[in-house]
Amino acid sequence: MPIHQKIYEVFITCHPEGFSPKYLTERHIMEKIIAITNQKGGVGKTTTAVNLAACLAELGKRVLLIDTDPQGNATSGFSINKVEQENTIYELLLQEVSIKECIIPDVMPGVSVIPANVNLAAAEIELIGIEDKEFILSKEMEYIKDDFDYVIIDCPPALTTLTLNALTTADSVIVPIQCEYLALEGLSDLIQTVNLVKERLNPALDLEGIVFTMYDTRTLLSSEVVNNVTSHFPDKVYETKIPRNVRLSEAPSFGQPITVYDTRSTGAEAYRRLAQEVIKRK
Repeated sequence: MPIHQKIYEVFITCHPEGFSPKYLTERHIMEKIIAITNQKGGVGKTTTAVNLAACLAELGKRVLLIDTDPQGNATSGFSINKVEQENTIYELLLQEVSIKECIIPDVMPGVSVIPANVNLAAAEIELIGIEDKEFILSKEMEYIKDDFDYVIIDCPPALTTLTLNALTTADSVIVPIQCEYLALEGLSDLIQTVNLVKERLNPALDLEGIVFTMYDTRTLLSSEVVNNVTSHFPDKVYETKIPRNVRLSEAPSFGQPITVYDTRSTGAEAYRRLAQEVIKRK
């Protein structure tokens, strides 16, 4: 049995009455494709991608998580052995396989994954000279647009062909921001990037929202960063703030989303609230 199937079993044990299997039989029309991105590293992109996907699934949504980071942390976040995967986002971008061949279905109830591994680091070079290389993922998405409610794309911390594929595919962008002084500077750069992609490559792209991560209510710094960013983007900041939480930090090392690793932790509850906000923003 694949190791990620353990997550499925743990989820059912933790949520014997909280999961509705209606998504297995109903036809779905995709609601939204969301890229989780920030050009700064270590701000909680992958943590947000993995746990938002899991929490949307808890709410009865069928979710596809696409890992476009060569580190493959979103892949291992669901206990998928990234080294053993033959069909990944890398093979998809090289157009060696179809998108359906890349999908690992139901790594937990409601969540499927397109994995990534270190091979993806070579994509930037191998795609040189390929026509419309920024739109490969977008074109493939047409084949599965009725199979999922939400697609969550975990992006690498750089503006590369991989990130551009995510941004040309997405309807919107969620930006995780760590509560530190340099957050606003990095955010300004990212907003410029999003606007440039919107102008030249994807007119439908919008800023979905900004979510604060590693928030500590005990520090003045966290409050100052929140107030500063909110004053610049008053309509884009999510009310939910993801706290500093030991259990949230531990979960990736066990290959589990926080809702499985510690379903009653403050981190799990925070991501559940975020998922509810995401659904409400049409």
